[in-house]
Formats: sequence, C-alpha cells, structure tokens
Amino acid sequence: MSPDFRAPLAVVCHDAGACNVILPWLRQPGLQLRPVMDGPAAALYRSHFGEAATSGRGTELDAALEGAAMLLSGTGWASDLEHRARQKARARGIFSAAVVDHWVNYPMRFERHGATVWPDEFWVTDARAAEIAALSFPGAVVRCFDNLYLQAEAAAVAPPPGVPPEQAQVLYVLEPMRTDWGRGVPGEFQALDHFMRTRVAAGVSARSPIRLRPHPSEPAGKYDRWIAAQRRHADVALDTQATLAAAIGASTWVVGCESFALVIALTAGRRVFTSLPPWAPPCRLPQPGIVRLRAGATVGA
Repeated sequence: MSPDFRAPLAVVCHDAGACNVILPWLRQPGLQLRPVMDGPAAALYRSHFGEAATSGRGTELDAALEGAAMLLSGTGWASDLEHRARQKARARGIFSAAVVDHWVNYPMRFERHGATVWPDEFWVTDARAAEIAALSFPGAVVRCFDNLYLQAEAAAVAPPPGVPPEQAQVLYVLEPMRTDWGRGVPGEFQALDHFMRTRVAAGVSARSPIRLRPHPSEPAGKYDRWIAAQRRHADVALDTQATLAAAIGASTWVVGCESFALVIALTAGRRVFTSLPPWAPPCRLPQPGIVRLRAGATVGA
C-alpha cells in the first residue's frame, strides 16, 4: 500500500535514508509538489525528477509551506532542516507526517536543541518498525506503507556472480557510527578492523577483493589512509559502481554495521554480515538473516 497525499504537498528531506523511501511514493500523476531538499537528498531528488529542488535556506522553506495542505518530512540526524519544517508546520496548522526509514534512535530524531516536535503521524515501512514507533511514541498515530525503494533496489540486483571463492568480491557498505565505544577510534574504523581480522574465519578468502562504498554523508578521502594501510596484505579499494544495486550485484558478500544497504542485499539473496565488534552493542537491524562476525567462528553460506 502506498500513501495518499494532501496537496499541495511540501516534501522536506536532508539525509538519504528517508528520501530514498519517499521519492518513489511521489510518482503520482498530477501531484502538486513543493520539494525542499538539502544535503544528500538534493542529489537524489535531481536524479529522480531531473530538476533541482529548493534548498531550504533563507525563506525557501517558508515559501514551500505557505498554503501547503501537508508536510512530508524525513527524519535524518545530520541537519535540523526537517525538524524546523515540522516546527513551522505545527505553528501554521499544517498536517505533518514524518518517515522513519530505519529501526534505531527513534525519539532523538525528533529532538533538537532541547525541543521535541512530533508530526501528526509517524510513517514506517514494516511491522517491526511499527512496533518500535508505537513503543517510542505512546498514543501517536503510526502508519505502515510499502517500501517501494527496497523492492526496486532488490529487484535491480543481478544474480550472484558465479566465481571461484578467491575471486568472490566483498562489498563493505560504510556509515559513520558517531561513537568510539570508549576506545578513542571512530566506531566505523573499529568495525572495519574487526572485519579484516575475522573475515577468513567467516569463510571469506584472504584473496577476495574488498570494495568499500562510503555513506553519502561522508567526506571524500575519509578512508584513503585506511585503504592504503590494508593494501600491503589485501585487495582493498573504493567501490566504483554507479549505483548501490550494481555494487551489490557484483558482490558475493555484503558487510557493514547497521546500514539499510544490508537489508537490500539480504532481500536480494546475498550473504550479509554485520561487522560490529564484540565490545559494541548488538546490531539493531531486525532481519534474522544478518550474521554477526565473530573471531574464530566459521559460518555457512
């Protein structure tokens, strides 16, 4: 089931996650859109609709909300754009729905600078997310809609490549963890190191090529030094595929921490692992097919 919208519809996104979920829903004939996109969402909107959206700077957000019948917003962490949009919608009496695209950190998505602003409805895309939202936001309206993005991405992934084990590529999908678990090193680098230590015990050939795909929010060059350090004993490089589906399609294994890309890969029939180290909290993705890498353990396909 896809949502029905009130128009004119103001759509406000910054981070890639919710934007990816939202954009396929907007392909409805005659829908009056007022898009406000910044950060990674701006490029995603342009790739879907072939034109730029306003950025939300200055008075652009106010202009998009003026006379709007509804606000649909993402719930990213890297900006306060979506939070400000919900604040302004509430002040103007505009019906507001917010899309939670993952399974973690629900309450803090709606908190900025000590202010909590809920939408009129919380929108999710699976039963587990609906349960988490109902617990996180007591008494709130939670609605569940089809994840057209997940369906399309998984369908676009090619069948697993039939190659010898030593040529079976690993796709490592990166994401900023925003914690160091008390060890003084960013969590994403700890997880990478844990993967390199445990990959052979998990059944990955030491000769398998490893391709890193950075998160859209990460700066260019962030992993260059780490890659250079690995090249003495492993085939490690940045992924160069144009799309995530193509990157998964070229790979036998897909590894990461808690990225939604792991869910896409699992849906597409890949072997999927979370590389969170033993001292980190358990992976919060609810899909049972995601296996946790652990030292000395061999896992089946």
